[in-house]
Amino acid sequence: MIIHQTISIFLLSGAMATAQWLNYPAPGTPRLPNGKPNLNAPAPRAGGHPDLSGVWQLEPAPCAANAIQPCAGDYRGGREFGNIGARLASGLPYQPWAAELVKKRTADLGKDDPVAWCKPAGALRLLTYPPYRKIIQMPGLTILLSERDVTYRQIFTDGRSLPEDPSPSWNGYSIGKWEGDVLVVQTNGLRDGTWLDRNGSPLTEAAKMTEKYRRVNFGNLEIEVTIDDPKAYTKPWTVVLHQMLVPDTELLDYYCNDNEKDSVHAVGK
Repeated sequence: MIIHQTISIFLLSGAMATAQWLNYPAPGTPRLPNGKPNLNAPAPRAGGHPDLSGVWQLEPAPCAANAIQPCAGDYRGGREFGNIGARLASGLPYQPWAAELVKKRTADLGKDDPVAWCKPAGALRLLTYPPYRKIIQMPGLTILLSERDVTYRQIFTDGRSLPEDPSPSWNGYSIGKWEGDVLVVQTNGLRDGTWLDRNGSPLTEAAKMTEKYRRVNFGNLEIEVTIDDPKAYTKPWTVVLHQMLVPDTELLDYYCNDNEKDSVHAVGK
């Protein structure tokens, strides 16, 4: 599939890009006596709230459980990349039509996955896709940048309301407010036909997404995500995404159509 090749290309380009601040000691990072980042230090704060800023990666799946990407190397995907409900005991509560659709998409090896065709991943998959994501927190606005196809997402924390009749978009429209040390984000206006994982779990235009961002300590960020999409699911469901800080590095410029030669082979079964 395209996704496998592009990840390999990204790894190769990353190994060759020696001048892109991949090992630059970030100022303000708490350090151990040996100079390594102290990932268990308290979470930084800014403006009276925890500072979510940093470069983050979804916790990788154990090699034995990771059927999406190879175990070799250090660029493995998380469980939720392949199946967003991987940690839910009963799985996702699909509506019957959605369950059949996921079964078909899985049997087809995900050949119609928008991500495999270099289309935007959507707001949720921005948090689960293997390439790193960077959070920049500032007064009134939090921005998520992704290495994956030079993607961005905005979360407005300036007091505005969600649009009442939004024009659907890949990342939707997001507003956030602090509840204690947790940033609570509401999103609407999500695009119909979005995939939530490689299994093909669907999202419709009826969906609303709620996220709760909690920086546990310097090196760990928990994002609780609730999807309420009555067209595709029988009830709202919630997953927790464990993001791990990737210290002393920066994002690389990666676009999955560069040197792409795999699309002619995306035929499924």
